[in-house]
Amino acid sequence: MHSANRKTRTKKIAVQTNSAFQHLAAAEAALERILLMTQPADAELHRFFRGHPDLGKHDRQFIAETVFGVLRRRIGIEYHTGADTPRRLLLAYLNRVQGMSLRQLEPLMGSDNAVWAADLKARPEVDAPLHVKAELPQWLTAILARDMPDDEILALGRALQQPAPLDLRVNALTAARDKVMQQLAIENLKVQATPYAPLGIRIDGNPALSLNPLFTSGRIEIQDEGSQLLCYLVAPKRREMIVDFCAGAGGKTLALGALMQSQGRLYAFDVSDSRLNKMKPRLKRSGLSNVHPQLLVNENDIKVKRLAGKIDRVLVDAPCSGFGTLRRNPDLKWRQTEAGIAELTAKQSRILTAAAALVKPGGRVVYATCSFVRAENQDVVTAFLAAHPRFSLLPANQVFAQYQIPLDTGEYLQLYPHRHGCDGFFAAVLVRQS
Repeated sequence: MHSANRKTRTKKIAVQTNSAFQHLAAAEAALERILLMTQPADAELHRFFRGHPDLGKHDRQFIAETVFGVLRRRIGIEYHTGADTPRRLLLAYLNRVQGMSLRQLEPLMGSDNAVWAADLKARPEVDAPLHVKAELPQWLTAILARDMPDDEILALGRALQQPAPLDLRVNALTAARDKVMQQLAIENLKVQATPYAPLGIRIDGNPALSLNPLFTSGRIEIQDEGSQLLCYLVAPKRREMIVDFCAGAGGKTLALGALMQSQGRLYAFDVSDSRLNKMKPRLKRSGLSNVHPQLLVNENDIKVKRLAGKIDRVLVDAPCSGFGTLRRNPDLKWRQTEAGIAELTAKQSRILTAAAALVKPGGRVVYATCSFVRAENQDVVTAFLAAHPRFSLLPANQVFAQYQIPLDTGEYLQLYPHRHGCDGFFAAVLVRQS
């Protein structure tokens, strides 16, 4: 009897060990592909899962959380442990950050890593440079240091090491925020109203919502609170002509259309057909009838020139470094470079100039990025205003006050994860004089 029990326990342990090994081996394989940095991490991970249909829901969750955890903490892991391969990065992350014992990690270790792994425990904690503590590239830390004290950079960096929350925007055309929150609470989801965006809801955890009736009926959309706030700076009105100049998959387009109560005309411009195609099912769910997607060749497309001087308001969410989204896209720390920032700012200036030509007298253009790098933000706006004296800056805090939004970051909107709990966004409201 006792022998049978021992055999059962031994078999159970063997199954658990084998399962753990498969988890870790799959995570290593995914990480190895992502570290090549040939594609964005989320796209590469999606491709990996598509090639491994045998992986279950919990397997995929473990792999995704582990891989993104390594990317968020990679700078410190390499500095403190000398990890120089995908396997060693994985081992060090699971041991030092997730607290797994070396014994639990033995199946993944292999003889070539055993001595290195055993040395992890013996390594003393040493004081690290600021960029290592903040888990930010050294060049980016140096740029931030021109405007931020060290403790602020550290707070920002630590906030960026955390996974982003899940924010929703309620479609005001078809639902009310309090009713939606009640329904989500009935479904045992922990929800709270976003502190600034009037239609935002923040959900604890990362529940699957793609089949939720609130989502499939278009009553909610997934959208970060910072992204929602940009649309209030545009302040679109019914029966106006509005342009979302870099519409992408349409998150802000849909928010603008709802603020317009589906009246007027809203153009959604983008140079990517695939991004605009992603908007189609979202647009159908939303119930909006005033949105007109338009594919552009570039910012000087004839479709743009035909609208010169006719548009009431333009939103330019310009292509940028994306550093404000590092909680979601930690691989950007290696995919972006200081030289790349200079190329981006030239492109941003061209796009802003082209977009501003659409605005009629008395109209406004809102220039925005999901970045906290001054060169992409204030410097682009300052140069534009110097070259276009007919435009002036309208303080962002004044616009928010009109909506009774309790947020004041001064004349510019500048959001930070460690201060505001949302992605890092910048925006400036530029008004063409009558």
